Amino acid sequence: MKKLVSVLLAAVLCMAVITGCSSNNSQETTQAAATPAATETESVPPSTEKPSESETQTAPAGDTGDAIRIGGLKGPTSMGMVKLMQDAEDGTTANNYEFTITALVDEMTAKLIQGELDMAALPANLASVLYNNTKGGVSLLAVNTLGVIYIVDRGDSVNSVADLKGKTIYATGKGSTPEFALNYILQQNGLDPASDLTVEWKTEATEVVAALQQTEDGIAMLPQPFVTVAQTSIEGLRIALDLTKEWDALENGSTLITGVLVVRTEFAKEHADQISTFLDEYKASAEYANSNVDDAAALIEKYDIVKAAIAKKALPYCNITFMEGEEMKAAMNGYLQTLYDQAPAAIGGAMPDDAFYYER
Repeated sequence: MKKLVSVLLAAVLCMAVITGCSSNNSQETTQAAATPAATETESVPPSTEKPSESETQTAPAGDTGDAIRIGGLKGPTSMGMVKLMQDAEDGTTANNYEFTITALVDEMTAKLIQGELDMAALPANLASVLYNNTKGGVSLLAVNTLGVIYIVDRGDSVNSVADLKGKTIYATGKGSTPEFALNYILQQNGLDPASDLTVEWKTEATEVVAALQQTEDGIAMLPQPFVTVAQTSIEGLRIALDLTKEWDALENGSTLITGVLVVRTEFAKEHADQISTFLDEYKASAEYANSNVDDAAALIEKYDIVKAAIAKKALPYCNITFMEGEEMKAAMNGYLQTLYDQAPAAIGGAMPDDAFYYER
């Protein structure tokens, strides 16, 4: 088991959507920079002091003796579950739940593989990678976050994808899904990513913000909620394009997806009734986050995901959703196919079969 975990982590962690390889050194460099601080997980600004590599934030439930153990990353993919976390703490949920929120995707992935978690909110392509590399050891329960990637500019020069021709874009995520998503949208709009524009790839989102601060008419590709953080420090920075909407405009039967919820397949087979109840409660929680922004933002800070002031501004742009069943399958399958066509390794080398998609 340890060998399997090591191989999986080494192979897939840097392929995760909006996810880099966290380290104390990178966080220290970020904190020393003049731009807003950010963790490497989903490019989300930290809401507390820098955690140690093994530190997690756990939301207690009422009676956790037989609790469903759920993991989430600090960022948009966990924002939709905060009402469920509060209800679990209050003891008003039908199931018992125990939540662990961490900034480290490798830590959470290892716990899921080793059976220390039953479910986890993960980057969409990482779910496919784990399915392929565990021979069906995880199943896809729901899509919880659509695209969180935006094109921003300072010069009001970009109002369509076509306007990117001849421009320079600062971005992070080279060799991973942000690059694949951008290339796909460019190509579908008649632009050649290699010759019609220039993308200057940076290691961290903070470097992108620094470049924007030094360029009067700068253009960048950034994820939420880092877009919101950047807007607090760069006057005139605006959202020019929502890549999720641009993807949807292509009407290809899929959508741009950031986060999903997976379950250990063995656990799913043994707890079908509990999972069905969970999905209903989780759907209600996601709907709450979208319709009660102020209250949800307060809970997002309470559970140490991101500060409430940032969450309140970013939530409308985080595309929190809930998809299951056939809707989930159609959206996810189409999304994974676009990644596979560009880089098969990004989804684990093969398109997942129908068994990947959980049905209740």
